[in-house]
Amino acid sequence: MKKIVIVGGGAGGLELATKLGHKLGKKKKAHITLVDKNRTHLWKPLLHEVAAGSLDDGIDAVSYRAHAKNHYFDFKLGAMRHLDRTKNSISLDPLYDEEGNMILPESQLDYDILVMALGSVSNDFNTKGVKENCIFLDSPDQAKKFHHRMLNKYLQLAVKETKSVNIAIIGAGATGVELSAELYNSLKQVSRYGFEHINSADLHVSLVEAGDSILPALPKRISASAHQELIKLGVDIRTQTMVVEANKEGLLTKSGELIKADLIVWAAGIKAPDYLKELAGLETNRVNQLIVKPTLQTTLDKNIYAIGDCASCALPEGGFVPPRAQSAHQMASAVGKNIIASLNNKPLADYKYTDYGSLVSLSNYSTVGSLMGNLMKGSMMIEGRIARVVYISLYRMHQVALHGYLRTALMTLVERINRVLRPRLKLH
Repeated sequence: MKKIVIVGGGAGGLELATKLGHKLGKKKKAHITLVDKNRTHLWKPLLHEVAAGSLDDGIDAVSYRAHAKNHYFDFKLGAMRHLDRTKNSISLDPLYDEEGNMILPESQLDYDILVMALGSVSNDFNTKGVKENCIFLDSPDQAKKFHHRMLNKYLQLAVKETKSVNIAIIGAGATGVELSAELYNSLKQVSRYGFEHINSADLHVSLVEAGDSILPALPKRISASAHQELIKLGVDIRTQTMVVEANKEGLLTKSGELIKADLIVWAAGIKAPDYLKELAGLETNRVNQLIVKPTLQTTLDKNIYAIGDCASCALPEGGFVPPRAQSAHQMASAVGKNIIASLNNKPLADYKYTDYGSLVSLSNYSTVGSLMGNLMKGSMMIEGRIARVVYISLYRMHQVALHGYLRTALMTLVERINRVLRPRLKLH
């Protein structure tokens, strides 16, 4: 029986494991193993809501082990340490508890087909003081870390230990913009739970961007619309502002200005994990992504695929597939079909990226974006309720890929019930 190992349980990795579990694992045609260093999965585009407290990850997170049991694949807890391409095996780091006691020793997994789906981490570009003084929203742990510190600042504000809460966000891409808006929604909600004297004037959010505009990857009309919405909320938008240092007081810009901040979030760029650049001699680019062929196989090993943010896939018209959730979803589907084809000795198909547009949620205030691709000729800007519905549907598509239509419908119903039963903001 062929052994298929998927490293990384993000959107692409988990969707692929689920698909292969039903197509191959259930029928005993292959043994599928998913490896991840975390015990649960949370859709990465939701991390800004976890940080602001609008989403309780304890409710929305998916248990890898339980999901694996229900979808005919195995789950292995651990972080990949080494790849041996001559023996077709990977090794996993030892597993330790919070006190430093070893739970599991180093282990090995053999594979016939390996899929790298490690996602991405924040890229601080070696900016001075960033590692020590900033929070990176690239994992649930970092999002929860920000949330706890934010709640502590609100407590200090309530008892007048501080006059205001100053938050700086470096990087005005989707993460930075969405977090900026979500913070004001969070403040509005927290005032209902014993913090009646706190209002929007007590929160100062600075959104710092080195480029000429926010959301630089999106069309100017969408960027301008989002810019106006954030200004209405009270966000201090600083474009053409280069950060050269982060310290205990805040951010130091290239012009010498100090932007004071109690909490700093770095959302200015991404890269694949550093250890990929030295992984068994596989070809990588300057941000550590594994370079893949159109079939999504790595250039130097046909038995190793890469999908999602850790893959560098060239587009026929020039440029590369962007690191988005829709890309990971499409790549997972393409690799799933190619793996099944290879097992049946059939030719592999090239992956073709389809851009369905981009949407940015400004919390409950607004949603803006564009739809394109197969939905219409050219593109169309949308905002308001229609855009919000489409934005939410992207997450529903991910849930359907994992759980099917019936379970997703039931989960949607439970979410609506929880809005009545549970606080609108996570307060712990």
